[in-house]
Amino acid sequence: MHIQFLGTSAMVPTAERNHSSLLLFHEKDSILFDCGEGTQKQMKIAGIDINRISRILISHWHGDHVLGLGGLLQTMASQSYDRTLKIYGPKGSKSYIENMLKSFAFDNKIDLEVNEITEGRFYENSDYYLEAAKLEHSVPTFAFAFVEQDRRKIDLDYIKKMGIPEGPLLGKLQQGEDIKFKGKTVKADDATTLVKGKKFCYIADTLPCNSAVKLAKDSDLLVSESTHASNIEEKAEEFKHLTARQAATIASQANAKKLVLTHFSQRYKDTSELEEEAKLVFPNTTCAKDFMKVKF
Repeated sequence: MHIQFLGTSAMVPTAERNHSSLLLFHEKDSILFDCGEGTQKQMKIAGIDINRISRILISHWHGDHVLGLGGLLQTMASQSYDRTLKIYGPKGSKSYIENMLKSFAFDNKIDLEVNEITEGRFYENSDYYLEAAKLEHSVPTFAFAFVEQDRRKIDLDYIKKMGIPEGPLLGKLQQGEDIKFKGKTVKADDATTLVKGKKFCYIADTLPCNSAVKLAKDSDLLVSESTHASNIEEKAEEFKHLTARQAATIASQANAKKLVLTHFSQRYKDTSELEEEAKLVFPNTTCAKDFMKVKF
């Protein structure tokens, strides 16, 4: 499992940084977090099949996070996307998307399922679940968490010792069910070990807030906006953004394992200042670059 950054700029893109977007790859599922202008082009450059996307999570409807959505949908339609694309976002998302679709001459349209979400868990399957938390920005904005379900791993030595063959019985043990084999009870806790699922958290535009810390708690990987350095904290506060130090403080308070900063103001040609500032609070910090991959 890994993420790839498709854009790491704030409001104004630069020659090196596209508008905000990142893609999470999990087995056959790929989830797009935000869709700034030029996202589909970034995917082409990275060699990513646009039809891999199964879900799109929109943190908020500021242009630098959504201006690429119309073009992406049009291209997916032209490439015969044959599933229902599920989009999640704050209240008003249905209206925004309806108006967007009316503003273009779409020859073909794909099946869309637009979900206006609230805080808490808003999607779950047997592999993972998705959670949202409200942030403090100038428009309704969410942070998102992707959490793998805990799973059981078969203890091969124990299974060999017991003589249990491959098949439905092993499947039941992996589901946490005790089984009967040759007249004896085999406990799932004896035959398997519990592997804790990985957690990824994405904090979009916000002021420092407790909800961000709570959602990011114990993340294996935390990606957070970091628009400015602390020497212009007043500007960050005016536009309701985080400084690098504030993002690092959230990571520290949340007991995250790794922090990657993104969403940089165009004023920073070099992001080393932001990285150095954050590392004073949370040492395991790095700054994202377009096309950078991070495994977790």
